[in-house]
Amino acid sequence: MLIRNAEVWRIGYADVRLAGPRIAEVGRLTPRPGETVFDAHGGALLPGLHDHHIHLAALAAAQSSVRCGPPEVTTPEQFAAALDRPGSGWLRAVGYHESVAGLPDAKALDALVPHRPLRVQHRSGRMWLLNSLALEHLLARSAPPPGLEREGSRFIGRLFDEDAWLRDALSSAPPDFAEVGAQLAEFGVTGLTDMSPANDTAIADHFAREHALGHLPQRCVLAGKLALEPARGVAVGPVKLHLHEAALPDFDSAVALTRSAHDAGRALAVHCTTEIELVFTLAVIEAAGAMPGDRIEHAGIAPDSLVSEIARLGLHVVSQPHFITERGDRYLRDVPPADHANLYRLAAFARAGVLLAGGSDAPFGSADPWVAMRAAISRTTSDGAVIGVDEALDPEAALALYLADPLDLGRERRIVPGGPADLCLLSLPWIEARERLNSADVRATWIAGSIVHDAVDQAPAQRDFGADPLA
Repeated sequence: MLIRNAEVWRIGYADVRLAGPRIAEVGRLTPRPGETVFDAHGGALLPGLHDHHIHLAALAAAQSSVRCGPPEVTTPEQFAAALDRPGSGWLRAVGYHESVAGLPDAKALDALVPHRPLRVQHRSGRMWLLNSLALEHLLARSAPPPGLEREGSRFIGRLFDEDAWLRDALSSAPPDFAEVGAQLAEFGVTGLTDMSPANDTAIADHFAREHALGHLPQRCVLAGKLALEPARGVAVGPVKLHLHEAALPDFDSAVALTRSAHDAGRALAVHCTTEIELVFTLAVIEAAGAMPGDRIEHAGIAPDSLVSEIARLGLHVVSQPHFITERGDRYLRDVPPADHANLYRLAAFARAGVLLAGGSDAPFGSADPWVAMRAAISRTTSDGAVIGVDEALDPEAALALYLADPLDLGRERRIVPGGPADLCLLSLPWIEARERLNSADVRATWIAGSIVHDAVDQAPAQRDFGADPLA
């Protein structure tokens, strides 16, 4: 295939020839006999975007779940209305936050949904709230795990950090990825790094099957357990350590895990949303020794002193700029004012020489990377407040968060001969697109040389051997 009249990222107006899964040529090219030609009409042609932090199975499951938290649901009345659904089978609700109606126990949930088993996921992804029918169903199939909270001898319906137990008790298989794969392609996403800490060889095999079936066209990197093994078409990424400030792991055990990851040739990726979690992580990596590619996920609160430490240790940061828009108003109420300027920093890391990349954390944030790019520039909450104006990026730097090589965040992927034919074509030239940064402007997406998304109603390719549009 020949893509003609494109504004190629960091090159300018040129044609791009694809040969199978690779880019064959870039320049002023003449169509070959029988070659399929795609006219870009001057639109910006970018390397395909990569989501560097996503939870794909949870995102796929969330597509068939009820949204029950901010911004859609913010009051107890709205929560009750969201759960008022017909049916007798399991009701799965996601995105809940205690600001809506506290942390209801099983009895409180029974008052809302007495007739069917209900499980409600907290937006952190670490807790489920269960009604009595859900508890009865699960405990009939499996012994209670340590993370199932009780008062005396009574289980009250709060389940912490027990997703593996929940999956086993439900006898549930990982979900089909076709819908989320197509959605990500519409955003121009050609690759993803799944950062679920429970990822093991079984989930890697599921990713491989979904990829082979064509349900998941994106190139995939999986972080997860130390024992995670690669599968066909799926690369293995960092070992994931998911911290929770209220229950930090044993320090020596965390150091040992870090060293084991490094000995296996894998970097460490640590979930750090609070300052305490970040301090703990930096101490662990200092003790274990840093390895190129070690990374901080989120860096939700990072004072100047810790930014400097991250830079000194040579760590990378994978941020979620859209959390400022999606959660910023809540942060302004819940986070001490002295830390407001330290929330989800961007420019401070760049100034310190820390490599930055962007990830959605979907389904716990929007899966649309263009939403995150806009937030990285505006730093504006849903209610219009600005958080950390000095942390704003320009459009090019915001885009670059999603152009980094997932296995080497210090390398920006380019459209060059021999490179992978993973491309995102916009309907506008960059000078116009940079003012909008809107996923609606994604005209076409290629992965390994095949079109996986085309926003144009008519057939995207054409036989055209007429005048050179670059002449």
